[in-house]
Amino acid sequence: MFRIGEFSRLTQVSVRMLRYYDKMGLLAPAEIDPWTGYRMYSAAQIPVLNRIVYLRDSGFQVAEIAAAIKSKNDAFIIEQLDQKYLEVVKNIKEEQAKLKRIETAKDQLLHGKGDLHYHISIKPLPGCHVLSLRRVIPDYYAEGGLWNELSGFAEHNRIDLSGETFSIYHDDDYREENVDVELCAVLKKESLTTGQDMGSFSFRHTEPVSAMACTMVYGEFSNIAGAYLAFAEWLQKSTRYKMSGPNRQIVHRGPWNEECPQKYLTEIQIPLKKLP
Repeated sequence: MFRIGEFSRLTQVSVRMLRYYDKMGLLAPAEIDPWTGYRMYSAAQIPVLNRIVYLRDSGFQVAEIAAAIKSKNDAFIIEQLDQKYLEVVKNIKEEQAKLKRIETAKDQLLHGKGDLHYHISIKPLPGCHVLSLRRVIPDYYAEGGLWNELSGFAEHNRIDLSGETFSIYHDDDYREENVDVELCAVLKKESLTTGQDMGSFSFRHTEPVSAMACTMVYGEFSNIAGAYLAFAEWLQKSTRYKMSGPNRQIVHRGPWNEECPQKYLTEIQIPLKKLP
């Protein structure tokens, strides 16, 4: 079972939306701890949440989503999708994005969702000395501009970087906006100024992680959501580990060194804690 914040991070659906789905009767927590009041979710609820999300993204209203979920009839949902498809066709060109979502939803219902093939490994990560830039940004797409800012600062101040970089996401749950992200660029040599702040920038030593779950994501950044779902399934079955600490991400191949998005390579990292 996962607390609402953990479930939010693994499904990439914000806590605000999970609470809203509960309020609207679409997806209630699997359990509520009688002592703490914590909302607890199960990996078994992910398919229902996925259905809610793709119906929402296809333009369905709450009442329509509720009827589709309640029906538990794929043929009925496909019929509703077809009706919505015809509505979208009549709209202006900007509505074309909804057509693609409906096609995707129909394909999942007719053919089923393919198995996720993400190899998850566990490895220790040492601490390292980094040039750090932490800021709350409007959304994940703004991270690229932040990396440009860090790179420009390092070049202007002649800071010798190793070329290794990673991002740390400090929010306890998945955020659609106002994302608290820290960019870390590993220094070639230990800096004598470790701990010194320079405006938004600082030199610091990251803590070592004794057990970090890692997986590689190939292709467009939209594929990252599938990796988190694989993590959810893996953690649900694990009897040895639980999530502990903020997620990390390393983009080994991205827009700055690879023209084809299908060839992007991103490493997702989730720190773990051994269960007693």
